[in-house]
Amino acid sequence: MDLRNIPFIKFFPTDIPRPWLPVTIKNPHTNKSINLYGLVDTGADECAIPAQYASMIGHNLQAGISKIINTGNGQTNAYSHTMCIETKGLVINNVLIDFLPNLNVVLLGTKSFLSNFVLVVDYKKQIFSLEK
Repeated sequence: MDLRNIPFIKFFPTDIPRPWLPVTIKNPHTNKSINLYGLVDTGADECAIPAQYASMIGHNLQAGISKIINTGNGQTNAYSHTMCIETKGLVINNVLIDFLPNLNVVLLGTKSFLSNFVLVVDYKKQIFSLEK
């Protein structure tokens, strides 16, 4: 299944329209999930989610794989947990997602998410597509 011509979203009037995608992040061990919007981010190596959501979906944040990563804000600790990402009928299982303190949005990165698709972004029309 392909997702075509998804419109960019502005959450607030002063926002720049961006390629946001509604996603369900699911813990396969507890079946708990959370619905959020993820930013399609070709500059992010991995998928990342704010650390505050770990306990909501049944993960002990610090029980994940611990690593130090570089972000636009400098180095930070990340805790990786295995998750499922669902969006508009597409499911990607066994995705390692980095839970990051001081992150405010979900980032849909290249290795574990975007590498499953051909991404077409039309900034002029403010739409994007994900094709299998």
